Amino acid sequence: MNKKPSLLESAACHVILVLAVAFALYPVLWVVALAFSGTQTPSPRVIPVPEAPTLAHLSAVVGASRKVDGAEVWLFGRQLANSLVVSLSTALVGVLIAIPTAYALARFRFAGKESGVRALLATQMFPAVASAIPLYMILNYLGLLNSRTGLVVCYASTSVPFSIFQLRAAFEAIPVDLEEAAMVDGATRFSAFVRVVLPAARPAIAVTALFAFMGAYNEFILAATLLDKEEMFTLPVMLQRFIGEYDAQWEKFAAGALVVSLPVMALFYVAQRHLVAGLTAGGVKG
Repeated sequence: MNKKPSLLESAACHVILVLAVAFALYPVLWVVALAFSGTQTPSPRVIPVPEAPTLAHLSAVVGASRKVDGAEVWLFGRQLANSLVVSLSTALVGVLIAIPTAYALARFRFAGKESGVRALLATQMFPAVASAIPLYMILNYLGLLNSRTGLVVCYASTSVPFSIFQLRAAFEAIPVDLEEAAMVDGATRFSAFVRVVLPAARPAIAVTALFAFMGAYNEFILAATLLDKEEMFTLPVMLQRFIGEYDAQWEKFAAGALVVSLPVMALFYVAQRHLVAGLTAGGVKG
């Protein structure tokens, strides 16, 4: 029988957990203090607290606008839409292509399978920035510079191989007996795949989609290379504009960082319950 921890052990465990959380949250507290402070940067202190609290920096970032083709455009709203559309499209394209490819690699034997897997693995050995110039030339030829479609094509080219490897391992972990049992009951292979394999692989699919979304949402180098119109910027490129060669607007940068983090926090909050439910659900119930 497990021994119940003593009061001292329980208190020590809670103290360690509190210290770990405080250590992780401390930089975030400084970002909050910078975002809501006045024009002066907060002086160094143990507990970061906004000095002369104001919403001016947040308002300046969120309310930014400019004229495009003679019409007033809400700049931040356009940039937020760019990031969300590009990231969601990248995740969708990556998962839709990776699911059938990963399933085929996990379940079937065919000529060129191993060489194809090695080729996919080789694409993961090179940083995305190494392909910036070729991608720029290709998109320029296709007329896709300064477009969401061009960014999705570039991001999907890196997210698809990663998604395939993630989902291949997930499909291999699902017992083949489940599909065979469904087919014995009269299901076709496609029906068994849809009704048995996909529900069992739901946690892996959700995690893979989140990784693809986050990769596109946070990417900066390719976006800064392929976009030069302010209304087409994604949020990471927008944030970089607050840090110049001779001047740094740290208060606006911090305010922008907080706003940029909100969609990601909301996404993880919404998806958390589904991820946990999927991870704890078993394929076989006895």
